Amino acid sequence: MTTTPAPARGLAGELGVSSMFLAGPFLQLLDPVTGEMPPGTRAPFAFLIDHFEGHGFGVHNAHRREAWGAELMSPETCTPLDQEEIRKADVFVALPGVPASPGTHIEMGWASAFDKPIVLLLERGREYAFLVRGLHTVATVEYVLYDDLAAALPEIDAAVRRAVVRRRAAEAA
Repeated sequence: MTTTPAPARGLAGELGVSSMFLAGPFLQLLDPVTGEMPPGTRAPFAFLIDHFEGHGFGVHNAHRREAWGAELMSPETCTPLDQEEIRKADVFVALPGVPASPGTHIEMGWASAFDKPIVLLLERGREYAFLVRGLHTVATVEYVLYDDLAAALPEIDAAVRRAVVRRRAAEAA
């Protein structure tokens, strides 16, 4: 028996997209004793995953995939998997990390090389690498400066919308 997928809803349905890659620091956030992300460092990612899934996005996220650190994959496994998930994603959203997350920065490079619409969530008052701050000059990037992710959700959604619309316009030109 074949089932028909449910139509996309929320922001994903409005934009006619279905998937998102959510990136951010991982290994540097693991508790050295438990090997897992403590609840406080896990919270922003879980919050964003729930938010975007509520808007109809299928969210790929390494943190969740690897059970918040409890089931870490080898570099030989996670590297090609993350690159392929970014290639397939309709939208790329990232928290670049402070201090900078080397893995997340590589993923931002892949997303820009694959011409993905990119939304970077930057914590207000923090310093970010020049190439993060200048990525918009070579890719379709929307920046959201935030103090509190929950309060910034309307702005984050608007940035996703703008990035997707801008990327489509660039493709059509």
